[in-house]
Amino acid sequence: MKKLIVSAFALGLISFASVQATAQTAESAQTETKQETTTKTTTTTKEDKVAVKPEDLPEGIKKTIKGEEFSGWTVKKAFLIKEGDKTPYYELQVAKGGESARVKLDKDGNNVG
Repeated sequence: MKKLIVSAFALGLISFASVQATAQTAESAQTETKQETTTKTTTTTKEDKVAVKPEDLPEGIKKTIKGEEFSGWTVKKAFLIKEGDKTPYYELQVAKGGESARVKLDKDGNNVG
């Protein structure tokens, strides 16, 4: 995520510098102002990913994992994901034999994607 933000910032600086070099007319100056405004209003969402022990998962998720849909699957890793204003969810890395999968569940054990 940091690389993405740094890359976007660098691209913005390069664009700004190239516009500065070619800005000779009033029209070019207006374009420069529009690009600067666009750069300032760009927002990014921050994602927080916190490791959670499988035994510390909410009861709703534990019931879902023990249910028929996940029969034979075991939780290897679990993370609590918080993305900006979105509802937090849990990302589980589950395994069954040689298979593995990622599952996203809310605190009640409902699939969120």
